Amino acid sequence: MERREFVASLVAGGCAGMSVDLTLFPLDTIKTRLQSQQGFYKAGGFRGIYAGVPSAAVGSFPNAAAFFVTYECTKSLLGGSGTLAAPHVAPVTHMLAASLGEIVACLIRVPTEVVKQRTQASPSSTTYRMLLTTLKEEGVRGLYRGYGSTVLREIPFSLVQFPLWEYLKTLWSRRQGHTLYSWQAAVCGAFAGAVAAIVTTPLDVAKTRIMLAKAGSTTARGNIPLVLHDVWKSQGLRGLFAGSIPRTTLISMGGFIFLGAYEKVRRSLL
Repeated sequence: MERREFVASLVAGGCAGMSVDLTLFPLDTIKTRLQSQQGFYKAGGFRGIYAGVPSAAVGSFPNAAAFFVTYECTKSLLGGSGTLAAPHVAPVTHMLAASLGEIVACLIRVPTEVVKQRTQASPSSTTYRMLLTTLKEEGVRGLYRGYGSTVLREIPFSLVQFPLWEYLKTLWSRRQGHTLYSWQAAVCGAFAGAVAAIVTTPLDVAKTRIMLAKAGSTTARGNIPLVLHDVWKSQGLRGLFAGSIPRTTLISMGGFIFLGAYEKVRRSLL
C-alpha cells in the first residue's frame, strides 16, 4: 500500500467516523436506553439525548481511521498475490480485512463506548465524571469491560456488511459500465448496514448489558451466552431484539453517511 493511499484511508476513515457518530448520536442514545437493564424511562427516556457526546466525538476519528487503514492495508496485502487474489474469493479477503480492522479499531472504540453508554444511561452525570468514576472503581480494566463482547458483535457484523457492500458496488458498477458515484456507494452501504444490523442485534443487546452492569455482578463478567440466556428467560425474543428498530435505522443511515463519506473523501485525496 502506497503512502498516499495510507494517508487517504486514514483521513477519509476519520472524517467518515466523525460525520456518522455526531449526526446520528440521538438515535444511538435511544437504542442504548431501550437495551439497558433498568428500562428506557429509568435510563433517561428522551431526556439528555446528547449525554455522552464528548466521548463519541473524541473517539470517532481515531477509531474509524484505525479501522479503514487496517481494512485497506489487509485488502491490499491479501489481494495482491496468491490464492486470495482471485476474483471469486474476494469476499473472503473482505471478511478477513474487516475482521482484522474491527479487532484493531475496538482498542480505541471500547473505552469511548463504555464511557458514552454509561453517560447515556445516567443523563444526570457528565462524560468526564463518568470517566473518573470508572477509573476510580475499576481502573483501566473497567474501560475495556465488554471488549470481548464488542469484538464478537463487530466481527459478525463486518462479515456481513463489508463483503455485501463490496459485492453490491461491483454488481452495480458492472451493470452501468463505470465506477460508482459516491452516492451510489452510500446506497450500497445503507442496504448492507441494515442487513448486518438486524442479524447482529442480540449480540449488541449482550454488549450493552455487559457494559452497563454493576462491577462485580454476574453480567459484568462478560459471559455472552449467559447474558443472552438471561435476556431470553426474562424478556424472550422481544428482549433479544430490543432496540432493533432504532439500531437498524441508525446503522442503515450510518452506512449511507459513513461509507458514502469515506468513498467521497478518499477519492478526492487520491
